Amino acid sequence: MACVDQNSNAVLQGIARHINCLGEENRNTRKKALEGIKKETLLRKPALEASELQLVFSEVAKPLLKVFSDPVEKCRELSIDIFREFTDKVEKTDESLPYVMPVLVQRLGQQEITEPSEEIRLMLSEFLTQIVEFSGKKLSVYLDDIIRILQRTIIDPFPDVKKESCRCTSKVAKTIPEYFHMQSESLIKPLVMTITHQHAKVRTLVVETIGDVLQYGNGKSMDNVVSHLAQRLFDDSPAVRKAVVKVVGGWLLDLPDRYSFHHKLIPLLLTGLADTQPEIVELADSLWYDAGLKYEQENEGELKDQLDFSKEKPAHYPPNVERPNLGCRVLIMRHLSKILPALMKDVTDWVVATRLKSAALLYWLLLNAEDYVTQHMAVLTSGMYRACADEERQVVKDVQKAAELVGYFVSPEVWCKMILANVKSMQSFNPLMILAAVIRGSERSTLNPYLPKIITALNDSDICYTTQVQMHSQLLNCTSAILQVCQEDCGLVSQQLFNLLITVLSQNQDSRDQVNDLLDKLYKVQVMESRQELFSRHTKPLIEELKATVTMWSVHSTERLVFDTLLIECGPVVGDLLDDVVPIFVTNLDTDKDPELRLKFFSLLSRLVMNSGSTLDSCHKFGEFAVTVVRDIIVPNCLWKAGRVAGAIRTTAVSCMWALLQSGVLSKEMLSSVVEDLLTQMITTLDDDNKSTRLICCRVMTRLFDLMGAELGQDRLHNMYPDLLKRLDDSSDEVRVTVSKTFLAYFDCFENGYDVTLYRAHLEAIYKGLLVHLDDPEQKIQEAILEVLKKSGSICPTMLLQEVEEVKHKHRTSVYCNKLMEYLKGLL
Repeated sequence: MACVDQNSNAVLQGIARHINCLGEENRNTRKKALEGIKKETLLRKPALEASELQLVFSEVAKPLLKVFSDPVEKCRELSIDIFREFTDKVEKTDESLPYVMPVLVQRLGQQEITEPSEEIRLMLSEFLTQIVEFSGKKLSVYLDDIIRILQRTIIDPFPDVKKESCRCTSKVAKTIPEYFHMQSESLIKPLVMTITHQHAKVRTLVVETIGDVLQYGNGKSMDNVVSHLAQRLFDDSPAVRKAVVKVVGGWLLDLPDRYSFHHKLIPLLLTGLADTQPEIVELADSLWYDAGLKYEQENEGELKDQLDFSKEKPAHYPPNVERPNLGCRVLIMRHLSKILPALMKDVTDWVVATRLKSAALLYWLLLNAEDYVTQHMAVLTSGMYRACADEERQVVKDVQKAAELVGYFVSPEVWCKMILANVKSMQSFNPLMILAAVIRGSERSTLNPYLPKIITALNDSDICYTTQVQMHSQLLNCTSAILQVCQEDCGLVSQQLFNLLITVLSQNQDSRDQVNDLLDKLYKVQVMESRQELFSRHTKPLIEELKATVTMWSVHSTERLVFDTLLIECGPVVGDLLDDVVPIFVTNLDTDKDPELRLKFFSLLSRLVMNSGSTLDSCHKFGEFAVTVVRDIIVPNCLWKAGRVAGAIRTTAVSCMWALLQSGVLSKEMLSSVVEDLLTQMITTLDDDNKSTRLICCRVMTRLFDLMGAELGQDRLHNMYPDLLKRLDDSSDEVRVTVSKTFLAYFDCFENGYDVTLYRAHLEAIYKGLLVHLDDPEQKIQEAILEVLKKSGSICPTMLLQEVEEVKHKHRTSVYCNKLMEYLKGLL
């Protein structure tokens, strides 16, 4: 002992002058004094023993602490460095605490920053951490000072000081938890102020520190902290999100007051299950599993029956998903009423990130809730409907994924009544989207009894008669889900599904590919041979249903669109349903009907007639109805009425007649009963204002002459040539050429035994009328008339030759006259 004192005294005598120099005004003197103290004590060779250093430290501690406030940064740095080295090497460091703590408070714990140097503040913060480490339980005396310092350093501008302060806070909390809990609340405010720092490492440490502060401190601050931790789950840094999951998981396992905060902490941990980083998902899954097990153990008595007779995993359970343990499920069951309403609000929050996280969380919440969610269906479905309208596809996708779980866990008896009521009342695509998802998750055997009810709701005119494209899409999704789940059982509602698909297609032609796929699935699940068999079975019942309102159809009626689409899509099947189809055409092509409606029906009829072999006449029965079409549809609609729309109808009607004649379904015998009325109307229509109408009318008459031939009487033929000659003066050369061809067919109708003497006046009139146009400026007209004259010349060459001789001198060119004369002389 004497030796120790001797060595210590020698050292003290050697540094006495240096200690005195610490008070000098000259900065270099103070600096050299500090360097001398360090050299003579800490760097001395041979090194002093710990007991010797203890004696020296007791003498130099106070002078060194004074230099902590030196105006020169280097001096402050040296004094702090020397003091820290002494505390590392001496044994009774706590003896200096009464002097150290006030100095640290003065340098770090003031309202304003006293220590201007960031590096020095960092050294002092590290020194404080060092003091916490070596002081242990003795630290409790200085807890107020430490808290005061940490309140300021946690919000220090220098990031490294923030990080060191967080580490120090955690160590304080773990070292003296029995005292720390009384002061912990005062650190929450600076910590949450720092949790949004731009450096990810700072945010990570702050999150971990908050975890320790609440774990070892007062849990009253939980309400203030949870919202900030929830925001960190949106952090771009995976390290920060992982820290939040780890902290929350730790609280659920070990927080003394955790039962009071289960409803706040569970959503945070479950959100980790939906993270994009596999590492975070794995951590969250592990912590959630452990939290459930611990809850089981702590409540073993209460859960004894469920543990002893726990159900095995249900037969109908989401694939590739591990079922949560009983503890997890009970935890969710007991807190779902608090969690779900708030979550459904967040699903429709104005912030995109919040909606994304909330939608992803919803799936995991329902997976753990299982059939207990039945009690909360009203809240759940209303929130889901709103979320379905989200602009973010991922939100909609996650909500649909969660809705499928409703199908797995909730009885159709419950959700069918609720969702179908919403489908009818809301009349929007949102409930339909959820319905499709729920159906996809349902079990086939439990869903079957409710199929008729579901399909009836979907076929309601208020639902399926809509112009909303999104509604069409969701109706098809519902149909697809039903076919996917019910398979062969769809035969019970095959007619209704067929009606729905045709209705959707009629209003949205862009959905054709999807509708065709579903029609194919519908006939395949019923083991039919082809789609035609499906149409054969279901077309007539659908037409019967449409007939109930046929007299009230307008151009905008959905029933008309359905009828139109059905006839086009059913192909050959329509040929066997003419008894039902033709009367519908007759009714809607009545001249008292709206012109636009008639145009639509004429368009459909023409389309079918043009392909009659594979549509109307597929069963070779259309000929029986063709006369009805001509008499009751075409002829009445060719009557002249003023207006452009009426003109368009005449054009369409004549076009339809032309298509009918082209199809070959009308024979001479069939036409005989209507040909008189038809020719009369065609003659009238030849004078129509519309060029297309006149042109097609000429073609129709040509075809009629070809078909009827000599069946037309001479008197009837003589009545028509003035109108035909008039068309040779038409403003359109195309019409004039066409009517020339009509004349060729016209002359074919003349009987071989034509009485020239009796009908000489008519024949002269025809020849004179034709010869006028032989001198037409257009060569093609001249050539066409020449052919007509040659044809007509065969009736009475002498008369025609005489007529040509009389007018030959009046023609500007005699080329065609000469040709005609040569031809006629050849006939004589």
